[in-house]
Amino acid sequence: GEAMAKKGIVFVSFNYRVGIFGFFAHPELTKESGKNASGNYGLMDQVAALQWVKNNIAQFGGDPANVCIAGQSAGSMSVNCMVASQLAKNLFQKAIAESGASFLSSPLREKTGLAAAEKEGVKTAAALKANSVAALRTMSAAILLKAPQNIRGPIVDGYVLPESIADIFAAKKENPVALLTGWNQDEGLIFGPVKNADGFTKEAADQYGADASSFLKYYPANNDSIAAVSQLNLSRDIIFGVQNYTWANIQSNHGSKVYVYRFTRKVPATGEYIKYGAFHTGEVPYAYDNLQFVNRPWKTVDYELAKTMSAYWVNFATNGNPNGSGLPNWPAYNSTNKMIMKLSENPSAKKIWDAESLDFLYGKMGGK
Repeated sequence: GEAMAKKGIVFVSFNYRVGIFGFFAHPELTKESGKNASGNYGLMDQVAALQWVKNNIAQFGGDPANVCIAGQSAGSMSVNCMVASQLAKNLFQKAIAESGASFLSSPLREKTGLAAAEKEGVKTAAALKANSVAALRTMSAAILLKAPQNIRGPIVDGYVLPESIADIFAAKKENPVALLTGWNQDEGLIFGPVKNADGFTKEAADQYGADASSFLKYYPANNDSIAAVSQLNLSRDIIFGVQNYTWANIQSNHGSKVYVYRFTRKVPATGEYIKYGAFHTGEVPYAYDNLQFVNRPWKTVDYELAKTMSAYWVNFATNGNPNGSGLPNWPAYNSTNKMIMKLSENPSAKKIWDAESLDFLYGKMGGK
């Protein structure tokens, strides 16, 4: 946050509970809560941090009526949850979400709801030979951390998240804040081995049936090399692209100001790491102007891009609009114009170039 502070931002970071401490549900915890809910303690920590900021940030030179939350990857999914949760209403006015949201990839509501999470909690307790929450509370943190747990993230608990993220947004119950969101061009590189062309084509037929030909138009498998690239692009789009794209479409359709980016700069590297390109997390040191803390063969263009991106982020955090003097114009996004900012060696506004494939996946993943 040092670079941001130098640019006038009061930067606040905080810890929140994760794993069994952050997302463990159990019938006894639900009963004692007074809210008929348990499991989303990590999200409650985030709400508590925002409440602290609202109550105290003025003492540090901040404005409690001008708060921007930001997160990347799991942090971006947390931002998505805060925008969705009424517990965070009026605690912030803007949100930056880098590579992560929870619209389509989660299992159906009944698999992520409180009842299912409580059952998993009972299984976890049994694995620890604890027949009650009281027994669990006598155990050390080290023992609890080793416990098997199938639900490790936010659930539809009926309190922090009364409905799924998709249902909350569909009902226009989200917090109507300005949004800056996007994802990186090569994020699919971090996910698993790839199949050859025949294997990928067969999987497409198995999964998409009559729509397999349409799928292969967007993710072709003419040969093994092309199929490998398609699989990486598919991973990127399912896990990140379609999620943040869907969010941008819905939030802008509901009247909020939305700005979308695609980070395409192939981050400088050496050896085998060159192949990772615009990888997952690659945009972070640029956006927060922290290149000097990352040991890479940076070029002049990287420092220039960091200066531009950090200015966009600061401007958005300050007034809900990334644009400013001397910066390439970043048009507001809507589901009609689909204009995004391509963050590369020469940042420029472009119409999103793969909207058709993202729309196809959205429909196949249960979007409406």
